Formats: sequence, C-alpha cells, structure tokens
Amino acid sequence: MKNFVSVGECMIELSNIEDRIFKMGFAGDTLNTAWYARALLSDSWSVSFATKLGNDELSQNAVSFLTENNIGTDLIDYHPSRKIGIYLIHLKKGERSFSYWRDNSAARTLADNKSSLEKMLSKAEFIHFSGITLAIMSNTGRKLFFNILKDHKQRGVGISFDPNIRLAMWNDLTEVKKTISKAAELSTIVLPSFEDEKLCFKDRNPRETIRRYESLGAKIIVVKNSGEKIFALKDSKEIIFDNITIKNVVDTTGAGDSFNGGFLASILSGIDINEAIFKAHSLASKVICEKGALVPMDKISKMQISA
Repeated sequence: MKNFVSVGECMIELSNIEDRIFKMGFAGDTLNTAWYARALLSDSWSVSFATKLGNDELSQNAVSFLTENNIGTDLIDYHPSRKIGIYLIHLKKGERSFSYWRDNSAARTLADNKSSLEKMLSKAEFIHFSGITLAIMSNTGRKLFFNILKDHKQRGVGISFDPNIRLAMWNDLTEVKKTISKAAELSTIVLPSFEDEKLCFKDRNPRETIRRYESLGAKIIVVKNSGEKIFALKDSKEIIFDNITIKNVVDTTGAGDSFNGGFLASILSGIDINEAIFKAHSLASKVICEKGALVPMDKISKMQISA
C-alpha cells in the first residue's frame, strides 16, 4: 500500500448554523486536502495526517473523528500541556472570514522534535504541506523540516505544496517570500492561489506565477484563480482551463483545499492533468455548496465528480 502523508494543523472549526448557534467540527488546510484525497483515492493508498495535538478531550475527539473516516492517526504526536487550536468562520453572502485562537496550540510545536518529525515522514511515498504548515513552525523547526523534505525528494518521494499565503501569520514580507520560494524548490507539485501570489509577490497575472514557480524547479503547477480561468503547467507545457461553472455558493471555506485533494488524488491515480483539473474543479464547485470545510465522506461518494 502506498502512503500519502499530509502535514500541518488540525483545528476545531466553529461554523454558524443560525444566530449565535455554532456547529463544531475539525479542519485545517492540509487536513482538508487529506480528507478529499482520502475520499477519492483507491484503497491502494493509505492517507495519514501528521500533526501535533494535546492530551485534552477535544484533541482526542479529533483523533477519533479522523480514525472513523479512514485517515491514519499513527503519525500524530502529542504535547503534554498545549491544546488543539480553534477557528471561527464568519460568513457573508457565501464569502468567509475567520477568527483564530492558535498562538499556543500544540501544532505550533509540530517540528520542534527531530526524531518525531523524521518518524512522521519516514514511510511517506507522497507528502503534502502548505504555507500555513510552515507559518506555524519555529524557525528552527522549519529548517529541520526543509532538510527532511530535501532528503525525501532526493529519494524520489513526490511532494506537493500549497503556498496558501496568510501574511498575518508571518513577521515580514521578506521572510514569507524567502520561505515560500524555498518550499517550492523542494516540491514537485505547487498549487498556488493567484490572489495570494498577487498580494505577496506582486504577480500581474497567473502566467507570472507559473513562470516563477517553474524557475524554482516545480514540474507541475496549477494556479487556482477564484472562479476565473485556471492556468497550469506540466513539463513546460501550458494548460488553460476555462470551463468554470460555479452555482449556489453557500460557503467557500475549503474550496482551494478540496481542489488540491481532488487534483492530487487524480494525478496519483494516473489521470491526465487536464482531466485532473476538471475533476478537482468539479469537486470544489460542489464543496462550496455546503457549509464548513469538510463535506461528509458518504455525501462525497454520492457527488458526480467527473470530467
């Protein structure tokens, strides 16, 4: 069995179901990607989530939730005193904003222990991580993580990276640019969002985003574009996907993450990149018709995800 490992942060998600009444769930950008990859990959792949949680009851509830949905939890480490982070979704006409309580979360110590981090990634045949994964790490932990990724890439492990740039999580613009670029150098697949890249790197269009990541060594690049044309590159060949259909938007939380999961599951299943983009878009367009980041597994299985 092949091993897909997604690395990052699991948080408690609070989503508003009516006035001052909230539904509790679990989410996080790389967890969301793992969720949708698990939903679409065959049983020849295992999908595990690598993170750090606390010993508190809610952390244990998160572990149970993942286990019940066939996402491996054997790569989760535990902090003796810190707890799981929390975020709250604010919705206005389908668009979301967030409030976070994560400054002292267990996940922030994810890369602090070398042996623990090495164990998390030791059996991975494909690794996914994000800019948020990097932002929550300490500088020392980030360097350690990059060194381990470098070793894995040299051994032929596939690595995907979603820059998912959240400037508020970084100390300064120079730091985020340097870190995102270094991460891209270590990745075979890069899945940026043009809106983020425009804000951080001042890219004027998705083609500039593609060329920048191509120059850093990425072999496959797909630029998500907020409902507009999707630009992609594989083996130096440009692809433009403009068959964009979006209807009945309820909640855009997890749109990009579900696209990532759908795309990676398709590519790892041997599907052509054009069809992989179509499937990923088809999945994301259905996910945003639901509330919250994670659509239940049984509901995903009933969706018509096709090219």
